[in-house]
Amino acid sequence: MMRQLSGLSVPSIAAIRGPALAGGCQLVAACDLAVAGQSAIFSTPGVKLGLFCSTPAVPLVRAIGLRAAKELLLTGRTIKAQRAYELGLVHRVVPDDQVMDAALELAREITQHSKSVVAMGKQTLDKQAALDSVDEAYSVATQTMLENLELDDTQCGIRAFIQKKPMPKWKHKSN
Repeated sequence: MMRQLSGLSVPSIAAIRGPALAGGCQLVAACDLAVAGQSAIFSTPGVKLGLFCSTPAVPLVRAIGLRAAKELLLTGRTIKAQRAYELGLVHRVVPDDQVMDAALELAREITQHSKSVVAMGKQTLDKQAALDSVDEAYSVATQTMLENLELDDTQCGIRAFIQKKPMPKWKHKSN
């Protein structure tokens, strides 16, 4: 399931109220975006049981970086929502009773944009981030930019911007 999240054409959003431990923390890290309630806690406690959380480590390292992931994975420490926000594991911290509303608002904000452009952007971000070479990453990004410029939605959006008109209704087509 964790691998499938990165292959989705639409962004995945985690909404967390309460504990996200081990696999739960892994799921949060594997999602594209995350909103946490103030009482949410996060931990990869396996090391305390003699079982290193090796699979949760995969998305965790990619979400918050190696050094921050080491702190969580090697200590088994539990962190609060605010610390998860500081590390970049979650994008927003809201009162517990507003978690779903905040996650849905984030989804609505994304769905205002061209679905094909969002899908292309998500795929490109994931692809270039997995590359070791900055030159290769720029090559992927440049190729995507060229493909992006060919999309009907992109051409309509640029035309509306130049002509100072409201943004068009997106067709959501990939050419």
